[in-house]
Amino acid sequence: MLDDLHLDRDGDTPLYEQLAEYLTTRIEKGALPPGTRLPPHRDIASQLEINITTVTRAIAELKTHALVESRPGRGTRVAAMEAPNIDFQTAPSNCDDVIDLSVNRPALDLYTKTLSGSLATLADDPRYTDIQDYQQPVGPIWARTAYAQWWQTQGLSLDPARLTLIDGAQHGLSMILRSVTQPGEEILADSVTYQGINALCHTLGRTLIGVDGDAQGMSPEQLEAICQRHTPRVLFLVPCMHNPTTRTLSKERRQAIVEIARRHDLLLIEDDVYRPLQHSPPPPLLDMAPERTFHVSGFSKCVAPGLRFGAIASPADYHHDLAAAMRIDCWSSSPLTALIATRLLESGDMARIIDAQHAELVARHTILLERLGKQSLWSQPGATHAWLLLPEPWRGTDFVTASAEQGVRLLPASAFTLRKVAPPAAVRINLAAARSRDALAEALSRLDALMRRGHHYMHDIA
Repeated sequence: MLDDLHLDRDGDTPLYEQLAEYLTTRIEKGALPPGTRLPPHRDIASQLEINITTVTRAIAELKTHALVESRPGRGTRVAAMEAPNIDFQTAPSNCDDVIDLSVNRPALDLYTKTLSGSLATLADDPRYTDIQDYQQPVGPIWARTAYAQWWQTQGLSLDPARLTLIDGAQHGLSMILRSVTQPGEEILADSVTYQGINALCHTLGRTLIGVDGDAQGMSPEQLEAICQRHTPRVLFLVPCMHNPTTRTLSKERRQAIVEIARRHDLLLIEDDVYRPLQHSPPPPLLDMAPERTFHVSGFSKCVAPGLRFGAIASPADYHHDLAAAMRIDCWSSSPLTALIATRLLESGDMARIIDAQHAELVARHTILLERLGKQSLWSQPGATHAWLLLPEPWRGTDFVTASAEQGVRLLPASAFTLRKVAPPAAVRINLAAARSRDALAEALSRLDALMRRGHHYMHDIA
């Protein structure tokens, strides 16, 4: 079990940390599956020629991260891997007495209103007959061209020949991971991040490792340290108005991350679904490192989640791999959806919907600051959500339970936190989810009152 462990007895890293890191890596890669019994501490100490207290400290580190468990008479065994909560909330509550701020959805219902007019003339479009036939796996060229031309207005130059149409960003993430990684390989992401990547890695058997950050986003220093200890294949990022924290990576931090990615041959997945809602965002990773970046986007956050249309801009070497993955999934994305989206893009209706959504979200951000501005809050004008840091004695799950009793639904930080990472005391508030500005203001006022009553409320429920 320990034959390939070579301790650096003259280095700066304590021996117990080296042993803990070695065992952690073996467990995460499946070399030590759940239920595996570790040798007695005394045997490990004897084999490695170290003090038994060093072994005890290393095992204690593993227990802290729930990687092993000890029971009387059974010794120390590798713990069962805890599955992430992949049944995350995606549909809003329909209860009239509940203000549901737990899901991402558009602030305005402009998509359906605009669509009704477009559908009336859909059959007159010369491309209408295409919807009855198979399409090439990457999607019809007219849809890819319209998508690329629209992104040009957002300052991003895309080659239609390098695009693969997808049925929403989550579908795109699944295709990329299946195309460029193998079971057991390591994927890096923010320690607190979008739920969908956690669920995908668990389902596909990939090892997801969290990278810590600060108020400016992922830390390049932490990323470099992890790359030196591990052999990751992919780094997943939401660089614009990050879900759930709203942090945006600066141009300088993006450049630092790209340099690390090149040094360690990391592929980059850039989930850029929030870029259309941000005023003057930094340049995308795709522009900085086109040879290793998969740019994924769609219109679920800025237009409507029911519009399952987007695209992957990929490095040339992987374009055929994505086409093969699409062919296996469903041959191609829906040509009907592609035609609907293309007409909205070409007519300018898509841009008008996004502009209106942005203006509404800016107004809702003002309401947020009016109601919760004195609290510890991460937010940006135009963001669909905000990140509320809770004061003592609140924990995220307790606050979500208490807010539900006040008629407001939220999501706790634990819903976005990777395994082995202690969730911060925080909740995500979806500003767009409220059906009106008045409803949002009422919900935020309830949350503010609840936070101010924290000690008293926690005493009552204890």
